[in-house]
Amino acid sequence: MPTTEPDTTGAAMRVEHDLLGEREVPAAALWGIHTLRAVENFPITGVPIGHFAEFVIALAMVKKASARANRKLGFLARDKAGAIEAACDRVIGGAHHDQFVVDVIQGGAGTSTNMNANEVIANVALTILGRPPGDYATLHPNDHVNMSQSTNDAYPTAARLAIVLAVKPLVAAIGNLAYALKDKAVEFDSVIKMGRTQLMDAVPMTLGQEFDAFHVTMKEDVVRLGEISGFFREVNLGATAIGTGINTDPRYASLAVEELARISREPMVVAANLIEATSDMGAFVLFSGMLRRTAVKLSKICNDLRLLASGPRAGFAEIRLPAVQAGSSIMPGKVNPVIPEVCSQVAYLVIGNDLTVTMAAEAGQLQLNAFEPVIVQAILQSIRGLTAAIDTLTTRCIAGITADADHCRNLALNSIGIVTALTPVLGYEACSRIARKALETGRGVIEIALEEKLLDEAQLRDLLRPENMTAPRRVQPVVGR
Repeated sequence: MPTTEPDTTGAAMRVEHDLLGEREVPAAALWGIHTLRAVENFPITGVPIGHFAEFVIALAMVKKASARANRKLGFLARDKAGAIEAACDRVIGGAHHDQFVVDVIQGGAGTSTNMNANEVIANVALTILGRPPGDYATLHPNDHVNMSQSTNDAYPTAARLAIVLAVKPLVAAIGNLAYALKDKAVEFDSVIKMGRTQLMDAVPMTLGQEFDAFHVTMKEDVVRLGEISGFFREVNLGATAIGTGINTDPRYASLAVEELARISREPMVVAANLIEATSDMGAFVLFSGMLRRTAVKLSKICNDLRLLASGPRAGFAEIRLPAVQAGSSIMPGKVNPVIPEVCSQVAYLVIGNDLTVTMAAEAGQLQLNAFEPVIVQAILQSIRGLTAAIDTLTTRCIAGITADADHCRNLALNSIGIVTALTPVLGYEACSRIARKALETGRGVIEIALEEKLLDEAQLRDLLRPENMTAPRRVQPVVGR
């Protein structure tokens, strides 16, 4: 990565110039003067754009699509277009990502990222043509690689495509988690336990029902994420500076997007209104909100897992999470729920990123939003974090969960909550009296109900059998109620 004070000792250098003057750049570097200045100007996060492979690949796809369109329209010579396309193919294949060194958060609405891409692709193309990096008289980053483009259409188009590419592993991860939760729901189908509301005893259910609810809530987001990510298939490539398409052929936008669709194998389309598409960040806000929804659901499940596994002897202890590491440097034998904990931390990060996206989208002015870099960084970071967290939860936690069926059943049988099953038969007042007496004396609901001879033992035990409380069931009220 370039530094604010390039080391010129022992390294061959080349001289490049821009509107501010001349600077020395390492001769072997594939980036150039615009990238050098951006690295100096934006030492912000320490995370370069090359960290987000999908974004770099999407940028290269945009540049390749533009080169093809410009060649077909007769504006770009065949040899130059071929070299640019070949250079883009190398980047798409994973090469030279270490040359995308500009910090992901930057001023200028992404101009530095676009310049970095232009310079790298130009210099790779030059080497393909047998020329040294920096020979811009032969092939120029702006005149040729950036032909018919502005940062204001190339950058957001790449951002949208990057999200379309990045969301696929996330959707797959959520699907795998949902499947793993369903598998546990089936495994725990016969495990009777006590359901709780507000952390207090409620009514019996099965542990399988609890895990099936987890399964359903995560499976919903597989569909929703796919639907909402579809908004990113509408791009503003061809809009150039503000959406009017200045410096492009009237045929360029539709042709470039058609080429982009062919290269990416994604059904990309030209936005209906390029001025609106250049300035509006609505799709990013909507998608970020969906990521927040998934994060909230994920963290809620992890909170429940930690509660259900609390103990091992002084907590709920209804389930056991896989032991993956020692839990304490001072308390021998302690094992912590570290996998659910890390997932919740990722969720908090995603929730915070959503606020960042919201504020940055709102801050756009007139024909452009200057804060797209932080929007892109926040969303790609959220996607990557969620994908990794969900994969980790699935493989290192959910798959290895076991249940203490006897303990679960004993908690249910000894709970005051089972008296709820008697209310359709005995009425609310009588059941309240039984519950109060059970709490005051520490005796069981069945014992007290038998003592009061409100029902015969067979009927009472049938009504208070936990398995009979886990689904709708028709019962007959006591005569005279």
